[in-house]
Amino acid sequence: MQIESCLYICTCKLQANLRINNTKQVKMKKNILVTGASSGFGLVIANKLHQSGYNIIGTSRNPEKVQSKVPFKIIALDLDSEESINTLPDRLFKEIGKLDILINNAGFLVTGIAEEIPIELGRKQFETNFWGTIKVTNTILPFFRKQKSGKILTVGSITGLVAFPNTSYYASSKHALEGYFKALRYELTEFNIRVAMIEPGSFKTNIMENSSTTLNRIEDYNFLRSKSEKYADFIVEQGEDPSLVAEKVLKVVETEKPKFRNLVGKGLSVLITLQHFAYGILEKTVLKQLNNA
Repeated sequence: MQIESCLYICTCKLQANLRINNTKQVKMKKNILVTGASSGFGLVIANKLHQSGYNIIGTSRNPEKVQSKVPFKIIALDLDSEESINTLPDRLFKEIGKLDILINNAGFLVTGIAEEIPIELGRKQFETNFWGTIKVTNTILPFFRKQKSGKILTVGSITGLVAFPNTSYYASSKHALEGYFKALRYELTEFNIRVAMIEPGSFKTNIMENSSTTLNRIEDYNFLRSKSEKYADFIVEQGEDPSLVAEKVLKVVETEKPKFRNLVGKGLSVLITLQHFAYGILEKTVLKQLNNA
């Protein structure tokens, strides 16, 4: 009986180890496309997933300038180019046979007083952040539907939920993404395609360095502009380590049925609560911080 018990225990351990190994092998085989993977959140996310055993395909406007600096494959993608987006599947599926997860991350920031920003620049913000993201998603969706599986994660922002001064067009583009993917989540349920948003707060990335603004200046806004810029600098200085965002993305990637909204950062739950139930308090708090900048 003791020998049989030992054999039974050994067999159970062997089966458990096989299951663990099989799980690791499955994870190793999963292919993930990360847009905007040459810098900022995209680079941190792609590196984290690569280190965790996933096969990463990243995108960049200029892959030849980036490829030697990253441990994963980089292919070309320009969200402002119809041709680049439409030919993405051809380039992608030369590298992999199947795509398991799409992570929409590419985008940029337009800052400035709303009235001072030219409509053309505001339109460009939407063309890249909103329409570019939607076009890439629509390019990948037929493949996800055909295989009856897939996951779409989109890196949004807390400004897609709570707007702040100096971010009118950026916040609008992120609000639009929030609404679009919330609706899309319902529509893709029957195809076993999961949709989720990653909503970071303030993190130390190069987004401000790559931001666009306007040279237009309306004198009436001089005081507000000065305060807004100081307030923005303060927020950036208080930013957290972007590795926290990568860890959140990894968690969502490894969750079979992730929730739609995934906040990352200090104090965001409080902001959302104030937004919905005590907006007056939120508004007064933001204005007070702005005036004290």
